Amino acid sequence: MANKPEAGQTTLQRGKACLRCRKRKMRCDGSKPSCQQCVRAKKGEVCEYDDGKGKTRTQLLREHILRLEQRIRELEDPEYISPAVVLYDPHENSRSGSSSSSFSSPGDTSLYASHSPLSFPSDSSPTSPNTSWTSLQPVTSPSPSPFTPEIFFDDQQTRFQPPLELARMLLDIFSPHRRQCGLDIHMGRVVDSLTTPLAEQRHPALMNSMYLWACFISRPEPLAQHEDHYLGLALDALRDGLRDGDKIVDIIQGECLLSMYFLANGRILEGSYHATAAAALAVQCGLHVNTYQDDVWPADPQEPFDTKPSRTGVKEGERILAFWQVYNLDRCWSVILRKPSIIPDGLDPRQSINCPWPQDLAEYENGHINVVLPFQTIRGFMDGEVSPSGFSTQAMRVKASALFAQADRLSTALDPRMKEPSALLQETQVLEAAIAQFITTLMPLDQLDTVSLEDKHTLLAAHTLAHTASIQLYRPLAQDDHVILDKCAQSARACVAVIKHISDRDYNYLDPIIGPCWSYAADTLIMELETQEAAWTCVDTDVRNQITALLYAMTTLGPRLPIVAIAAAKVQKRLSEL
Repeated sequence: MANKPEAGQTTLQRGKACLRCRKRKMRCDGSKPSCQQCVRAKKGEVCEYDDGKGKTRTQLLREHILRLEQRIRELEDPEYISPAVVLYDPHENSRSGSSSSSFSSPGDTSLYASHSPLSFPSDSSPTSPNTSWTSLQPVTSPSPSPFTPEIFFDDQQTRFQPPLELARMLLDIFSPHRRQCGLDIHMGRVVDSLTTPLAEQRHPALMNSMYLWACFISRPEPLAQHEDHYLGLALDALRDGLRDGDKIVDIIQGECLLSMYFLANGRILEGSYHATAAAALAVQCGLHVNTYQDDVWPADPQEPFDTKPSRTGVKEGERILAFWQVYNLDRCWSVILRKPSIIPDGLDPRQSINCPWPQDLAEYENGHINVVLPFQTIRGFMDGEVSPSGFSTQAMRVKASALFAQADRLSTALDPRMKEPSALLQETQVLEAAIAQFITTLMPLDQLDTVSLEDKHTLLAAHTLAHTASIQLYRPLAQDDHVILDKCAQSARACVAVIKHISDRDYNYLDPIIGPCWSYAADTLIMELETQEAAWTCVDTDVRNQITALLYAMTTLGPRLPIVAIAAAKVQKRLSEL
């Protein structure tokens, strides 16, 4: 019989046969590295033994497959918490000198899947700020759960890059929110660049700022616990990028995202710092000048290549959009933070804004770039000039920012204790008419559901900014002039009318600037309520209803954007003092 031992042959000790012979119930001679049975069957390469001195290749592969399956489960369901998986250390036995397997003992140094940025403690959630708008105390980001970043990067990755599948997941979360933080970028190309050589990828300052926002908008999901990790990487990448002078447009966009992140969280000083830095960089690089005037560029071989005009559609379009991203940030938040704006717009060609009006990315992708030489883009709009390219959704948002900033500039010059110069009053009246005219060019509120969600949210911000600009224009005079107060109150009611067209889903995507605008509207209506009570007249219940609607919107948006929660606390405090 083939399976009986031959004369003189020693029977192999139980458990010493190779895995293939044991599975097939064949006699094994125990030869290593391959037994004769496996050699004769031409399976010598798969002959392996389980002798207790370490895990077999099959066992290691099975563990690897298990880890991959858990990673896929985590990517599909961010709330899934994978069980701890102990990774096998192939050198453990050689270090200990023991033949017994000890890698699964509790005292071993093991890496658990729960340390991955893909899985987090399920009971963690950031707390809402308990500060008021007036104190402007910074709101701290959630503390990250401890993990060692080096674990997640192989030799081909830099410390700024997360694993490919994690990067794609974060970008997928961020993509629908990019307009919320002012960024207009071709996300498809960004995702595709993840697999290109490092020199062709977007700058880590921009990428990590997007990853940071992805974590932030995931609140209170566990992913938010890693905000500090990506914030640190973004800040480090900004420092290195400024030192190297490479991919400056990406760095400017990253600065804007960081500024919006800090501002949305109520971290005013940090947000103001990065907004100022972004605006200063944009001016330094000449993003505000005409992109087709090649003679404005100094012949400096050290100048970063990506700030110079590009004739390729998408790249040129993103460069134009990057400038207007900085402009919106600079003009709107300078008003809120009560600080001077940084981007100049004077008569000097080097100080005037000559950048073309922004268009939709699809227009740039199709090669439709405005080749008409623009001159004083914003000043021309303020003077009543009409540009055929100035009616895109992005352009309407920019115009709203310009009117908002201009209204604040003029209102600062108004003094209720003095008779205003006729020139100032005339300029104020011209701006009032310009704001009213601009509002008529915006898509009507009842038609906003016919456009894309991104455009709807941008237009909601444009409507709100325009009506708030009307409030801001006469705000210093409203306290002592009932006619002007009535004008401001009408604009505040118009802000409430905008709220009625905001669905529950829309609150996840609203521009943070809307919160302070609602605060201005609420203050105006409270002023009207105080005036009615002081005059001992019948208090209009409609005023209280309008304030209630504003407060409801602010408390709904507050958990998503802490800066709005601060504004809501200020309004509630004023109401309590009536």
